[in-house]
Amino acid sequence: MFSDPARAAAEGLRPVVVCLMPGSEPLAQRLAAACDGRADLRGRDFDDVSGHLAGLFLAGHPIVALAAAGIVIRALAPHLGDKWREPPVLAVAADGSAVVPLLGGHRGANALATRLGAALGIASVPTTAGEAAFGVALDAPPQGWRLETPADAKAAMAGLLAGRPATLSGTPDWLAPLAASGAVTATGTASDDPVVLNVEGAPPLVWRRQDLALGVGCARGCEPAELIGLVGRTLAEAGLSQTAVASVHSLDLKADEAAVHALARHLGVPARFHPADRLEAEAARLANPSDVVFAEVGCHGVAEAAALVASGPAARLLVEKARTTAATCAVARIGAGGEPGTPRGHLAIVGIGPGDASLRTPAASRAIAEAEELVGYGFYIDLLGPAARGKVRRDFALGEEEARCRHALESAGEGRRVALICSGDGGIYAMGALVMELLDRPAERGGVSPAARRVEVQHIPGISALQAASAGAGALLGHDFCAISLSDLLTPRDTILTRLRAAAEGDFVIAFYNPVSRRRRTLLAEAREILLARRPADTPVLLATSLGRPEQSFRLRRLDALDVEEVDMMTIVLIGSSASRRVASGDAAAGAGGEWLYTPRGYAKRIDGGAA
Repeated sequence: MFSDPARAAAEGLRPVVVCLMPGSEPLAQRLAAACDGRADLRGRDFDDVSGHLAGLFLAGHPIVALAAAGIVIRALAPHLGDKWREPPVLAVAADGSAVVPLLGGHRGANALATRLGAALGIASVPTTAGEAAFGVALDAPPQGWRLETPADAKAAMAGLLAGRPATLSGTPDWLAPLAASGAVTATGTASDDPVVLNVEGAPPLVWRRQDLALGVGCARGCEPAELIGLVGRTLAEAGLSQTAVASVHSLDLKADEAAVHALARHLGVPARFHPADRLEAEAARLANPSDVVFAEVGCHGVAEAAALVASGPAARLLVEKARTTAATCAVARIGAGGEPGTPRGHLAIVGIGPGDASLRTPAASRAIAEAEELVGYGFYIDLLGPAARGKVRRDFALGEEEARCRHALESAGEGRRVALICSGDGGIYAMGALVMELLDRPAERGGVSPAARRVEVQHIPGISALQAASAGAGALLGHDFCAISLSDLLTPRDTILTRLRAAAEGDFVIAFYNPVSRRRRTLLAEAREILLARRPADTPVLLATSLGRPEQSFRLRRLDALDVEEVDMMTIVLIGSSASRRVASGDAAAGAGGEWLYTPRGYAKRIDGGAA
């Protein structure tokens, strides 16, 4: 298996220039313009330096830090792990006199440093051995080339640095520094393909141009192994390398076919799709047109036509359609006028937590970074701060939930990467269930288009309001709990009352979402009375407002003193069970007025038994 396309997508994220000093802001903007990135300025976009750097790093953003290298290293050290997946990190002197790649030299940091150095009129300072000695990273060829065995590059470079005899067949421009260094005996020309480096004592390195378009088709539910096996055998029999495949192409009806995407992951290349009418326009060029295929999908061939469309009007098939019971494939060499096709759309339903960036998961930050379009309630998108800057955004008002989800699905259906932004967790009283409901409905009953139904959907959890409230005040959710929405806009009032009585009978800790609105003021009072019939009057009640935001507040009340007028639309109400307790604390940061709240889980028996 070759490189992961998800990693390749991450490498395409915009760099972020992090400026720690106000005097360097003009330089930060200059660097951001030079690398098509964005500038994040301390005091305007962030205050917590370590948290901000860590968040960008975990989201996969290349980082250009206008800061001392030591600051960056200390901030990111706890998060270092897999060098093949970590983004590039560079440090730039505050006066612009030096650019130093710190991490990810072979994953774009050295190239980015060279680009920024050119913009500043200075030389970058790569520290990776190969580029420092020869100006070349053997395992990081430019776009359009692929190394067959990246793991062997280290041994080859070690041999070159040790001065062992070496030969290089082929001299493309990007290997010219190595050819001119005197470390190798170079033969061939820039047009040679493949290019082979032989270093004494090391496995040979073989680079190939990625210039093959692979067209595929398959029956619905085809086993991935069948398609992958067919492609492997077909390429081998034709004397073609899998390394030379640039992309996998198919009919747009196959955009959600697992086998096609498994093949693309196996080859480490993108999967792209074309409409039936565009494939049918290539019918005259097909070697094996099929009336049966036309009757089923609207074009006389999928694999051959897709390969030809991707390769251009002058292209010819290198390999005609090969097939198994459920799969087909064909190959053409990419030339001028080839059409890239459309990627499968991707919809991420992103729970951003209460609002504070420090409470946002790395997976959520990464999905936001990778998205082309942000969709959601405008206030929630605003909470993203600099992460939303430069993105296409589609704001919706409260009450427009269906329109919000429908737009997100249809936009993704056009091949975009879309993030549907939800506060808290997208699957808890948010948009996750509504997206699923729209996908579950046929188009004639209010569902979405066939293209929208084929998008890749990803649910990314976030810290919900009930979790943030409980944690802020202690551990009120320490034992069994439930959540009930008091909004009767979608749920019948009688159903809500039935659930309230059941939760009271079960003695659950209860989190009330949507406790009140401007017009809906009575259900919370009714809930209080129902609960007072089942649990003590002094049962602790927590009112948590504007969680994760500067105006956040926690107020502790007794159940019998719960006043509806204290609660607004930004408040979540947590009511303890009959077992919930208060713990006095001298810590001013204690959740509510110098007291912590918790609900014991039953360890008292063990503790008391041990003491006895």
